[in-house]
Order: sequence, then structure tokens, then C-alpha cells
Amino acid sequence: MEKLYVSEEGLERMKADLAQMYERRMKVAGAIEHARSLGDLRENAEYHSAKDEQAMLHAKIKDLEDKISRATLLENEAVDQSKAFVGATVRVLNQRTSKETTYTLVSPVEADLSNGKISTQSPVGKALLGKAVGELALARVPAGELHLEVLDIRY
Repeated sequence: MEKLYVSEEGLERMKADLAQMYERRMKVAGAIEHARSLGDLRENAEYHSAKDEQAMLHAKIKDLEDKISRATLLENEAVDQSKAFVGATVRVLNQRTSKETTYTLVSPVEADLSNGKISTQSPVGKALLGKAVGELALARVPAGELHLEVLDIRY
């Protein structure tokens, strides 16, 4: 069973999402019971829709329970803080555009590009892993190659 490194914030968010899914599961079960009371199940669109939602919800719950069971909190004290690893906030300079960008390297379950959190499994995240200030990272993305210079690393 592979460990899944997450921040405390990420673990709490996963637990909150799971609690919401449990609540939703109860509502869906109620909708199924209501749809059953309407009669013939073969032609009951409400019933089939609720059963489909229940199946998808169960799959999401199982997946999230698995991720939570494998979650290991990041302990930044044990990390070489001169290099970029999970949990690091890395400021980089795109060599081609001369544009600076700041990324926080996170596990895939915490990735949120709109908030600057990129997965260590993404092309840019993979390229930055293990890099130190002043080093160049080459990320192969669908649009081509990104040449990124690491300007700063914070934990």
C-alpha cells in the first residue's frame, strides 16, 4: 500500500468531503425509497437516476476512504529544505517569457491549479522535484518545453 503524502489542511479537507458524501448517501437512499414507492421500477426514471447516483457516490466514498487510510502527514523538519519536495512553495522564472510564477508542490489529491498548488505528478511538478535555488528545470508540457529557473524555495 503506497503512502500518500498530504498536508494537514489537505487531510482535513478530505475528511470533510467524506463526511459530506456520507450525508449525501443518506439522502440518495431516501430518494431511492421514495422512487420505489412510485411503483413499476422498470420504467421509473427517478429510481434509475438515484441508483446511478448511489453507485457513483459509493465509488467516490471508497476511493476517498482509501486515500485517507494511506495518508501520511508531511513533516517538513525531516526534509532537505534547500531542495524542492512535496510541501515546498517554489518561485520560478520561465526562461522564455521572463515571467515569474509561484507553485506549491502537493500530492495529486491536493492539486488545485487555481490556488497555485500543483501535483508532484504533473510535468512541472516532476521537473521541480529535487531542484535547488539556481538550478534549471525542464518540464515537457503539451505546449512544448518549459525551461524554469528556481528562484526561491520556502517550506
